[in-house]
Amino acid sequence: MFSRLSRLAGLVSAGTLIAGSASVAQDLTGAGATFPAPIYDRWRTDYAAKTGVKINYQSIGSGGGIKQFTEQTVDFGASDAPMSDEELAKLKGPALHVPTVLGAVVLTYNLPELAKPLDLSGDVIAGIFLGKITKWNAPEIAALNKGVPLPNKDILIVHRSDASGTTYVFTDYLSAVSAAWKAGPGKGKEVQWPVGLGGKGNEGVTGTVKQTPGSIGYVELAFARQNKLPFAAVKNSSGSLVLPSIESITAAGAGIASKLPPTSDLRVSLVNAPGKDAYPISAMTFVLIYQNQSDPAKGKKLIDFLKWAIHDGQASAAALDYAPLPKNVVAMLDKRLATVKMVASK
Repeated sequence: MFSRLSRLAGLVSAGTLIAGSASVAQDLTGAGATFPAPIYDRWRTDYAAKTGVKINYQSIGSGGGIKQFTEQTVDFGASDAPMSDEELAKLKGPALHVPTVLGAVVLTYNLPELAKPLDLSGDVIAGIFLGKITKWNAPEIAALNKGVPLPNKDILIVHRSDASGTTYVFTDYLSAVSAAWKAGPGKGKEVQWPVGLGGKGNEGVTGTVKQTPGSIGYVELAFARQNKLPFAAVKNSSGSLVLPSIESITAAGAGIASKLPPTSDLRVSLVNAPGKDAYPISAMTFVLIYQNQSDPAKGKKLIDFLKWAIHDGQASAAALDYAPLPKNVVAMLDKRLATVKMVASK
């Protein structure tokens, strides 16, 4: 039996295959983050039905998306991790970060004996992924889950094996809440994991956790939901235990977005956001575009699509476990997209 995620992943794969066919021309090509792949595939299908514009998106991870964007082998890149100043300096022209939706990185696990979601805190999550908390019935976990019959099982860590924006978001969070993590692995699209098995993409981590009793991994919310895997409530900066949901992701976005100056380049982190209802491992995901488009016809199609995505496309977000963009961010993006220039190559 195929899950909705499997069908969506199949459609993404089908889009990739179509792009390689001489009989079907793609109007726009993009590559990058697996985090937003389900909604990008929905948008690709809906936008083609509405406008006839065909978009191919390859879900290869944020690191691969930034690489292809830098090399200009795609029309747009996609990443959950904002490009660093060093990465931006390697580009052949100025670029814009275009947030598309908000999402959550969740701690998903394979403990069928538990009847309710686990409660976890930042220091406990860091301890688990540092390899210092090794049993599911460890005192640190038991203290957060009083009365829950935790099994005397080894904890098996699953992490990303590829350069990943999901990893960036997760390690950004761990660096914000744990001095030991910040001083050790730190944050990045790739880090030196102290322990664990690697899986490629959100799909790979989800599949490994699903098949491995006693395991825990971090994935985008949609991948956990659509594979019917449980996920933990996490203690936020206000001390509240919060489950990831559209509402708690929206609360995290509102807590950060309300403080953005109009001149912000939108390379912002939502982790550990203020507010008692905010889920602490929330994130924006970005499409990356060049500010000067060398192919005016293709550039216009790209900007038209992005305008549709940040307005009409937001209606699809909740059904796929994403939260829509805050209104002030959409207003900022409208102004930002208006600065894109169509500059024909000579």
